[in-house]
Amino acid sequence: MSVKTRIKLGVSGACGKMGTRILALAGSDLDFKVSLALDRPGHPQIGEKISGIEVASDRALLKTIDCLIDFSSPEATLANLEDCARFKKAIVIGTTGFSQEQKQEIARRAKEIPVVFSPNMSIGVNLLFALVKDAAAALPDDYKISIVEAHHVHKKDAPSGTAKFLAEIIEDARGERPEDIKSIREGEIVGDHDVIFESSVDTIVLRHHAKTRDIFVQGALKAAKFIVTKKKGLFGMQDVLCKSSRH
Repeated sequence: MSVKTRIKLGVSGACGKMGTRILALAGSDLDFKVSLALDRPGHPQIGEKISGIEVASDRALLKTIDCLIDFSSPEATLANLEDCARFKKAIVIGTTGFSQEQKQEIARRAKEIPVVFSPNMSIGVNLLFALVKDAAAALPDDYKISIVEAHHVHKKDAPSGTAKFLAEIIEDARGERPEDIKSIREGEIVGDHDVIFESSVDTIVLRHHAKTRDIFVQGALKAAKFIVTKKKGLFGMQDVLCKSSRH
């Protein structure tokens, strides 16, 4: 479909911090018609309205949308993914904390429907991924590499999905993962990631600091506009950003 036709958007995890911001920003984006706010059965806000959309728990309503943006939990995401596959709907997955087996299930479903799956939807963080890849490949082996990530106290997974992905990038470039990945959980930190390259003569730090969750929302909405043009397949934010850079 063309993004010139308004995309009927659903949001899973609608009552969470990310979900409420997605509903708010998508509601002011003329490319979207926000059609579904979804959260778990029994959530105390079921039936209430967020940004003018009544929160529901019935996944059968996924058949009424074009694309679902999911920032919930691994178990809820996989249940939504199953129904998106059943109704042939696109999905953008920003949830983290998946096991390897769960990631394989996402890849399997992507053979049936279009999926954007990324540990971090931020455009800036995806630039960090590219910079870390280049630095890890270019610097001599005597540089010790460590990762420090910090998030709010409510974040359940540690290390973060972004930190794990950074470690994978470094392993691909150098043949071994960083030994030191430090996770900090304090206050209401939105998200900080430092990759530190240290030798006997200097220290190089590549850092991304998120000031607001809106950076993740903007990336997720960009991903939704990208994925509704696809029939099936597994895509990451690099695919989304490369596509966007050509227009």
